[in-house]
Amino acid sequence: MSESHAESLAAALARHALELPEPQVALLEQYCQRLWDWNTKLNLTRHTDYDKFVSRDLVDSLEISRLLEPGQSVLDVGTGGGVPGIVLAILRTDLQIALCESVGKKVHAVEDIIRGLGLTIPMHHERAENVVPQIRFDVLVARAVGPLWKICKWFQPHWGEFGCLLAVKGPRWVEERGEARHRGLLHAIELRIAAKYPMPGTNSESVILRLRRQED
Repeated sequence: MSESHAESLAAALARHALELPEPQVALLEQYCQRLWDWNTKLNLTRHTDYDKFVSRDLVDSLEISRLLEPGQSVLDVGTGGGVPGIVLAILRTDLQIALCESVGKKVHAVEDIIRGLGLTIPMHHERAENVVPQIRFDVLVARAVGPLWKICKWFQPHWGEFGCLLAVKGPRWVEERGEARHRGLLHAIELRIAAKYPMPGTNSESVILRLRRQED
C-alpha cells in the first residue's frame, strides 16, 4: 500500500463531516483499494487517496443519490472506474444500477472490481446511446464524460427513451450550456439545476443538471 493510501476512509469522512453506516464504509474502502490496485495497470482515476475520493467521488455520488427516488433504474454513462455507479450501488441498495463503458480494458477491470466486492451490477460493454434504445432507464447519470453539448448530441435521438439525465458539472456549466444551445442541441429539452453544492477545497461550486424532453 502506498503512503497516500495509508490513511483510513473513516478519517477522511470525519474530516469532511460525513457519516455513513459502517458496512457502507467498509465496502467503499474495499472499492477504493481494488480501484487503486487496478489503477497501477490502467488509468481509471486521478483520485488515488481517501481525501480526494471523499471530496470528489463520494460527495458527487451522495448528491446524486439524494435526487433519486426509491427503486429507480439508473444507467451510469461511461463509468470509467465505477464512479458514480458502483458508489451509488453501495450507498443505495434499493436502486437498480447498471453501468456502461465502451473501452474494453476498463470493462474488464470494473467487472473484476464488482466481483471482488460481491455486488451484482450489470455491465454493458457499449456506448450508452446504444443501450438506451434497448433498455428503459428512469435516470441516466453522466459525470466526467464530456462537455454538455457532446452529451446532448449523443442522446439527441433518444430523449423519449429514458426518464431524465443528471449531468454533474463544475463552474463552467453556464458556458457549456451556452455552447449546447448555440449548436441547437437544447431544442425541446428542459434543463434545470437539480443540486448546487461547494466543491471541497476550492472556491467553486458543482452543480447537477437535470435534462429531460419537454412535455408537449
